[in-house]
Amino acid sequence: MTEDTAPDQPVSPRRRGRPRTAPDQSETRAKLIRAGLAHLTERGYGASGVDEILSTAGVPKGSFYHHFGSKEAFASELITAYDAYFLTVLDRNLDDTRRAPIDRLRAFAKDAEAGMARHGFRRGCLIGNLGQEMPNLPDSFRARLSAVLDGWQDRTEACLAQADVNGDPKALAQLFWTGWEGAVLRARMVQGPEPLHAFTQSYFSLISKT
Repeated sequence: MTEDTAPDQPVSPRRRGRPRTAPDQSETRAKLIRAGLAHLTERGYGASGVDEILSTAGVPKGSFYHHFGSKEAFASELITAYDAYFLTVLDRNLDDTRRAPIDRLRAFAKDAEAGMARHGFRRGCLIGNLGQEMPNLPDSFRARLSAVLDGWQDRTEACLAQADVNGDPKALAQLFWTGWEGAVLRARMVQGPEPLHAFTQSYFSLISKT
């Protein structure tokens, strides 16, 4: 028996449950998520190879399959991560009670435009990108993507319900996301904000009673 295991030193009980992820493993996973989001928002699922993502992340192939198992499982995790990020952007703007409800939605549009501008309008919305590829994607993605869009739409509807708008908030929220995703696609095509501006100008003119 050594000094390190002397009987007068209490031994911490072993905790049950799932073991903690080692810090280096957690950072590796985070690097893969960041690299995956960059590739899929710019190039899409089909054009993004695992080897390219690994090269960007700077991690070995074994780490990828240790954390995710398959490209499909990886993309599923990317959907979760992107939704969590996007909800912070939405909530930051739509929950800002210092502004009138419609102005909160305007602020979100400007915030999202700024995010696209930071990457030269080369990156789009992950959910929209995957939706366009749906015929070539695993069918399991269909419900996931719909649920994410429904969540964004529900938050938008709640915001519009607080405003004096020209129409039904639920229908107007659906219209916003249908139009916004199309505008994001066009903004990537022209690599500029003009389609976003055209859509928001038309949309807010339509829903405003003044």
